Amino acid sequence: MPTDSFPESLVPGVLRADPAAQEALYRHFEGPLLRVCLRYVRARPVAEDLVQEAFVRVFGRLAQWRGQGPLEAWVRRIGVNTCLDHCRAEARGWREIDFDDVPDALTAAEADAPAQLAADELVAHIQRLPLIYRLVLNLYCIEGYSHPEIGAQLGIDEKTSSSQLSRARRLLAEQLRRAHFIPVL
Repeated sequence: MPTDSFPESLVPGVLRADPAAQEALYRHFEGPLLRVCLRYVRARPVAEDLVQEAFVRVFGRLAQWRGQGPLEAWVRRIGVNTCLDHCRAEARGWREIDFDDVPDALTAAEADAPAQLAADELVAHIQRLPLIYRLVLNLYCIEGYSHPEIGAQLGIDEKTSSSQLSRARRLLAEQLRRAHFIPVL
């Protein structure tokens, strides 16, 4: 989310449907929400649609924000939940994944590969992961959810969440190795 905070003095204007206040809120969060959505879906047009849907929810639910935490965190959570809702609706069979193509062990260089990539490159590789891996990896590593929270969000056991995260990391490392981002020793 943005490094500078959204001026909370504009929130009453947004609640009154003041176009200038609404546009200010939209402009402030549009880019950061798009980056969040791009981590969950592969196609930019779909991510842009999800941003719009998230803003509909933000504007419709802003009266529920109690000001007990940063507005940025509240808006981000709505964006993440919008993406999760979309992913659930689009892929009911996401639990059926072929694990035969996932390597069993990582070298130290492979495990450290994400730290070597630019953010855009890493997002592109995350987008190539199967849906369940992408969801668990984003929720755990980027959003900071715990495995019990991920399990509740996705309707899976927390141990399944943990194993999916491990497999996602291995598959991501394998993608990076194949893309020659990891030096061959």
